Amino acid sequence: MIRVDALEPAFARAAVAWAARLQLPLAGEAEFALQLGRQGLQFVELSPGAAGPIRADFVAGPVAHRRQFGGGSGQMIARAAGLQPGIRPTVLDATAGLGRDAFVLAQLGCALTLIERAPLIAALLEDGLQRALSDPVVATIMERMQLICGDAIALMQAWTGDPPQVIYLDPMFPQRDKSALVKKEMRLFRALAGDDADAPALLAAALALAANRVVVKRPRKAPAIAGDKPGYTLEGKSSRFDIYPKRALKAKGG
Repeated sequence: MIRVDALEPAFARAAVAWAARLQLPLAGEAEFALQLGRQGLQFVELSPGAAGPIRADFVAGPVAHRRQFGGGSGQMIARAAGLQPGIRPTVLDATAGLGRDAFVLAQLGCALTLIERAPLIAALLEDGLQRALSDPVVATIMERMQLICGDAIALMQAWTGDPPQVIYLDPMFPQRDKSALVKKEMRLFRALAGDDADAPALLAAALALAANRVVVKRPRKAPAIAGDKPGYTLEGKSSRFDIYPKRALKAKGG
């Protein structure tokens, strides 16, 4: 069970609104809690000895460090998405999570649409995006990120606008990097979303919609998603990117 907690009386009204929106209780025994306080919305396990909370934070912490020291357009995710001089594709991140990978691409100049189907994860992300809009350092980056809460497969199949040039997928996989941070986040994420058993259907929908390429992030030793085989792969220490090219990305006017 998940409940909603206000960490201070000043946040009680907002907590009531979140509880109503997400159809969660405000009291009672619970294993997890969605908490609202000075640092925004966070999700935490309540059992003794549990790890700390997770939240979407685009201003401080690991995301800020990556923004300042991540390596710019030389980062593997940027190369996987096809970023080159004069090329900043439109990107649909269909498995947005806490938005960290999307933020990297937005920082580098791409326009991002983010889809997250787990309502509580979408709530964390929405809260993080809203808080970051008030920060003068990252506000212009956040303006390139638009969030949709819903089922990515259905949304892609019913897409009516211009197709995104690149679709980015990072479906949940049972075996992940064993660092403490990832273990904590994966435990809490699985409480909210579980594993993505429909990853093959997600990939098929992405391949049908993307104008130029689909990029799938995987643990380095994990098998490719069942279905079409990737055209090529970029491999790092703990993860890799499987790239499914459809047509070449070109600079504007090219």
